[in-house]
Amino acid sequence: MTTDNRVGAHGPAGFDAGDLARLSINQQTVRQLSIPELLRGCRALGIPGVGLWRAPVQGFGVERTAKAVRDAGLTITSLCRGGFFTTPDPRQRAAALDDNRAAIDEAATLGTRTLALVCGGLPAGSKDLAGARERVADALAQLAPYAAERDVRLAVEPLHPMFAADRCVVSTLAQALDLAEHFPAEQVGVVVDAYHLWWDDQVPAQLVRAGAADRIAAFQLADWVTPLPEGCLLGRGQLGDGCVDLRGFRERVDAAGYRGPVEIEIFNQTLWERPGAEVLAEIAGRYREHVR
Repeated sequence: MTTDNRVGAHGPAGFDAGDLARLSINQQTVRQLSIPELLRGCRALGIPGVGLWRAPVQGFGVERTAKAVRDAGLTITSLCRGGFFTTPDPRQRAAALDDNRAAIDEAATLGTRTLALVCGGLPAGSKDLAGARERVADALAQLAPYAAERDVRLAVEPLHPMFAADRCVVSTLAQALDLAEHFPAEQVGVVVDAYHLWWDDQVPAQLVRAGAADRIAAFQLADWVTPLPEGCLLGRGQLGDGCVDLRGFRERVDAAGYRGPVEIEIFNQTLWERPGAEVLAEIAGRYREHVR
């Protein structure tokens, strides 16, 4: 086994088994905070990593963001997101591929190797899941060499099946690995997100498979709470509020050989309505209690 996503290898350096040393906050978890506010809040709490999203980064400025993160002494653990390339329309597909190349360029400028891909749902009026997944494979074949030239790794993220129609036709870790394994591990990996995968009894075996091939490019956590709110996109729960064995999931990912950051990505309107600094502090406490 090689050492992808271990300290000093393909993954971000500086993460170890210390108290909060592996913790990263995905920007959407505290979207009420500006980029400078997020960086100040993480630095104050000793949280060393942030996962960023393209729209707020573009609004603040890509190069300006990169400098601000460096000046704060933090690490960008991932950039979200590329993908959405399942359309069969040639012009729309070309535009999607161009946008993904721009996302790769942004990741390279920011200094993160991990570009998370949400691959896209069924095209309007289509019921052809197999065809949509074939177009995902074709897009990866076109984008992987471009990303490799810029030292960026594409990370295919499987989403819960409830998102297959409109967001991501890749629903299981096995499907994501099947796509990734057509390419060198340093070019295409997978995102392991407990919120999307906790339900699947094949995940333990697939984590072993992913770890053996050094395919785990990112690891994300949110809890699963019921009942889901209307519009399930914002249904992610704060750590410890739901039914996911967060520590057990982290231990399985670690056992597969992953030593990279643990990124907390929670889309939750209630959290967004609270003071961001308060939410950051709560996440740090919940991470210690339920994950570490």
